Amino acid sequence: MRSPIFIKKKNEVTGTVAHLPSSKSLSNRALILNALSGNQSVVSNLSSARDTQLMRKLVGSSEHVIDVMDAGTTMRFLTAYFAVTGKNKTMTGTERMKQRPIGLLVDALRTLGAEIRYLEKEGFPSIEIISFNGQKSNQVSIPGNISSQYISALMMIAPALPEGLQIHLEGKIGSRPYIEMTAALMRQFGASVSWQDQTIHIPRSSFQKTSYRVEPDWSAASYWFGFTALAEKAEIILPDVAEFALQGDKAIIEIMDKLGVQSEFKNGDLRLTKKEHLPHLEWNFTDSPDLAQTVLPVCVAKGITGSFTGLESLRIKETDRIAALQNELGKIGGRLEEAGSTWNVFPGNVKAISSVTIDTYHDHRMAMGLAPLAALLEVQINDPEVVNKSYPDFWNDMKGVGFDIQEN
Repeated sequence: MRSPIFIKKKNEVTGTVAHLPSSKSLSNRALILNALSGNQSVVSNLSSARDTQLMRKLVGSSEHVIDVMDAGTTMRFLTAYFAVTGKNKTMTGTERMKQRPIGLLVDALRTLGAEIRYLEKEGFPSIEIISFNGQKSNQVSIPGNISSQYISALMMIAPALPEGLQIHLEGKIGSRPYIEMTAALMRQFGASVSWQDQTIHIPRSSFQKTSYRVEPDWSAASYWFGFTALAEKAEIILPDVAEFALQGDKAIIEIMDKLGVQSEFKNGDLRLTKKEHLPHLEWNFTDSPDLAQTVLPVCVAKGITGSFTGLESLRIKETDRIAALQNELGKIGGRLEEAGSTWNVFPGNVKAISSVTIDTYHDHRMAMGLAPLAALLEVQINDPEVVNKSYPDFWNDMKGVGFDIQEN
């Protein structure tokens, strides 16, 4: 574990973000689709995130034991990929990964013809993929409100199945933009995908050779909206950020417009400046749960009350993000209270606090979502290397816009 870092308060934030990563979500999908197509395509501008570099290494690995560490996307996508390609693999990861459910995906893959067994706790990693015994069904049913990564994993392997696949989504559908992202990228690689009502139809097809450049990551971009919202004065340039993107986390523009951030696309860049904010925010995070750790701290720090839905999936991420946010927002006087399926945010008096120590819970988004507090007070971040999971140059980019960051 790396020593804590200490960030000095800086209430004016200006400059260009030099190392904004490309999309981890798109990179990981592109690597799977390219592997399924025989690595005939050219995929450029891959994310520098640890998760993507791990996916790049493991998708072509000849090793029997595949250790995904704490990368949930890598676990789910590779489980489906290795299963349908009939590779005998043991899938494992960190202790936290072994607490993250995978049973629904395993059940679906078994329905299709995969032989998979649990090596430890039923429904959770570690697992052994033994073989694929020919397609037994061309239909699977799966709850629509579970992690969209299960659904995306099944979608991407569908064209390689002899009979294709129909995926029936049961009940409410969460994280819809991530499913649509997968479909759009699959089409770019030559697959046919149609989505009618609750059913996704994917016939057997051969992936086509393509050239694909990964777009910048909107989850990573969201943190700079946080800095803009909290700083007294701000002008931040995010280079090479397209106005039209596949990622659902582009919703940060609409959210932060209400929280005091003006967005302007110009000459291929995105310029962030300050504007007036609303006193209260209501938002459904079902389609963009990864934005919660950016948005909720901004509300607390700016004195904005909030009422939010769609946060259920935060409990099964890298950490229990609901509990982690409750703990860390409490340090700056805020409260996050659960009322049925709604979470209410109550701000505190940040001006009465001169410094805060943030724990990160082995979660990259806890570090980066709360780092913008440095526009208001001195901040210590424990275990700062967690950002390597998705945005390795985050601390360097903070320095690049003028923050003084010291290591103990």
